[in-house]
Formats: sequence, structure tokens, C-alpha cells
Amino acid sequence: MAGNLMEITDGNFEQEVLNSDKPALVDFWAPWCGPCRMVGPIVEELANDFDGRAVVGKLNVDNNANVAGKYGITSIPTLMIFKGGEVVDKIVGMVPKATLQETLEKHL
Repeated sequence: MAGNLMEITDGNFEQEVLNSDKPALVDFWAPWCGPCRMVGPIVEELANDFDGRAVVGKLNVDNNANVAGKYGITSIPTLMIFKGGEVVDKIVGMVPKATLQETLEKHL
């Protein structure tokens, strides 16, 4: 993963997302998913834009089925915002950067 973008896995999800003292944006994605590849660069930009204010990461659903299953991910890309260990927002599908930015901003 590039820059401030974190790779989220079944192994580090609890530590990096649920136990984070900052809001966490998690992009549930897969390499074969076209819309996921379109939203990927936006998520990378957000990781830099929100550095120090939020955790921003990507979770490959093919390699991390436990977390994806726990949160009922059936469509990708799904972007979830976690705060205090709970899901506080969810966006499914390709959306513009401004939409993701505004959604994350309101949970800071």
C-alpha cells in the first residue's frame, strides 16, 4: 500500500480499525472489481488528506473473508466508516471523492 494508506487484514482489523482512537475508513475491495479499481486512487488520496486525523485503509475481501463476512459485505466496493469500534456510515459503489470526503469529515 502506498503512502499513508493502510492494508487492513483479518489479522490487524481489530487493532487498526476497531481499537483506533480516530475514525477509520475501510475500503472493502477486490483486484478483479472494476469499480474498486476506480475508487482505489480516491481512497489513496483520502489517506494522505486525512493523515493524522483518520485511519484510511483497504481490505481485500478475497484474502480476508472473516471481516468481510462479519460485516455482511455482498457488493464491492463498500466503504465503511468505523468510530469507537462501531460502523457509523456505509457507502456502496463508486462515488466521487467529495462524497467520501464529506462523509468522513462529519465523523471527525
